[in-house]
Amino acid sequence: MNAAIRTVARGVATKAPRRIPSTTATAPTIRLFSAAASQTTPPPLPESVTRVGEAMAFPNEYPGQNYIFNWCLNADGVTPLKKSAFRIAKPLDLKVAGLELHKTSPLKVNAKGERSKVPEAGSDGLDFDTFDDALQSTKDSLSLSDSLFCPEGHAPGTRTGVRVISNMGANLAPELVAYLERAPKRDPKSQPVTCYVLSGSDEFSGYAIEEVEETMEDGSRVAVSVATIVVTGKTPSLKRIVAGIELSVEGLEADSKERAEKKAAEEKAE
Repeated sequence: MNAAIRTVARGVATKAPRRIPSTTATAPTIRLFSAAASQTTPPPLPESVTRVGEAMAFPNEYPGQNYIFNWCLNADGVTPLKKSAFRIAKPLDLKVAGLELHKTSPLKVNAKGERSKVPEAGSDGLDFDTFDDALQSTKDSLSLSDSLFCPEGHAPGTRTGVRVISNMGANLAPELVAYLERAPKRDPKSQPVTCYVLSGSDEFSGYAIEEVEETMEDGSRVAVSVATIVVTGKTPSLKRIVAGIELSVEGLEADSKERAEKKAAEEKAE
């Protein structure tokens, strides 16, 4: 009997113990990454962003940069590419342009001796092609000038508007302001007489008068005459410019008188 008990006991002892399921949750697995790997490189900016220029305020006007006057100069065939064009219609405008007033005002100019040196286009002394070439070359050179000085007013003793477009500041603009009569303040527009003056160039002088159509306030179109003067040289003189202005005004008045007489004759015939 003891042998049987020992056998049973041995059998019990040799059986593997029963495993009891654990109720403890398995700890989560944590994956570690290096600091270099955790930094994400941002994508590059699109190319369109790099093409954007600097921001600027609009309108960007300042002394010498006036949009309305620049458009007016464009109509006269001159584009102030350096963005420095001064409209000088009164003495205060000279100070704005950094210039001094002339000591004498009004300034009387005797230009009789210079009149023969300013021929009219279409005359024996100057053909139209030569004048047109000189005019276009002068306009192009003025457009490239560092600054433009543009005195304007009435020709003395008349109500004929005159504008001088020049690259000459202290040497000419104050004298022209003193010579021309001050005109009523208005928005800039093209004048009956436009004079292009260029210094530092070959010498040339001439003027031309042509008839154009002008739109009136009521929408009608009428024929009017306009004059263009070109004076270039190393240092164009005031007397030469005044001679061109005087000859131009006389030509405009003659054309106006001729049209009036023609219209009167037509009305009388009716």
